[in-house]
Amino acid sequence: MLQLYTHADCLMHDPGAGHAERPARLSAVLHALDMDRYAALDRIEAPLATREQLLRAHSAEYVDRIFADAPREGAHRLDEDTVMSPGSLDAALRAAGAVVAAVDAVMSGNHGQRAFCAVRPPGHHATRDQAMGFCLFNSVAVAAAHAISAHGLKRVAVADFDVHHGNGTQAIFEADKRVLFVSSHQSPLYPGTGFESEQGVGNIVNGTLSAGDGSREFRELWNDLLLPRLNAFKPQLVLVSAGFDAHSSDPLADIRLGQDDYVWITEQLVAIARRHADGRLVSTLEGGYDLAALAASASAHVGALMD
Repeated sequence: MLQLYTHADCLMHDPGAGHAERPARLSAVLHALDMDRYAALDRIEAPLATREQLLRAHSAEYVDRIFADAPREGAHRLDEDTVMSPGSLDAALRAAGAVVAAVDAVMSGNHGQRAFCAVRPPGHHATRDQAMGFCLFNSVAVAAAHAISAHGLKRVAVADFDVHHGNGTQAIFEADKRVLFVSSHQSPLYPGTGFESEQGVGNIVNGTLSAGDGSREFRELWNDLLLPRLNAFKPQLVLVSAGFDAHSSDPLADIRLGQDDYVWITEQLVAIARRHADGRLVSTLEGGYDLAALAASASAHVGALMD
């Protein structure tokens, strides 16, 4: 059974009118998952991440600063794109806590092999000591570090197919051979990182797409570069930064994917998890800013995880 982690607190993060990363994103995903096809989902309330869990991926000074910057009313702007409202801190803690709890569940072997975390704000741009790109805590990085620290794993893979490069995840793990980070993303595009020359200690694999690329280029990139590196790594756990903003309808990028492409990449990642990780895979929502495309793509992704 596929576990679905979410929490109403994740709807309370409000960056303000007109902001792309709005509460309606999560509402659209949850509405799409409220159909009969998804009735078998094991729906679980996401816990709050603990300070100990956050410190595995973020500096103590940064965690303290995010807590201190959380406003009681109004809004606090961390940078041009990243805003905290009174509900933002708990939302970010639930988002990170969801992925940690999902890792614990799949590692226990008692709650199924796969999980999807329908949470916000996204996380993969947050570095060890900087919020950016709508992201406060790097949920997938917190979860990867937790898998290593709490479960003793020696090979954790993070696969990121968001259209924007997961610079935060890369920066946190670029000197840690226990984590393999593979990413497909449009370049040039925010945040201006993710070149193929960025290889860490041999554990970073970036694959770039150009504006206008679509299904053929996306699948070739994964088949020729990223999936072979994942297979060679033989991960004990697969984590997925599932951004759906490479969809052709998304307003923030210029890649031309459809929901069938998200089914395809999900199936490939599930196959790798089955081959090397006893099926263990945890996916968490990152980007996706056209509501209809996001809902259709995320539900297609969840359907493929269920199958």
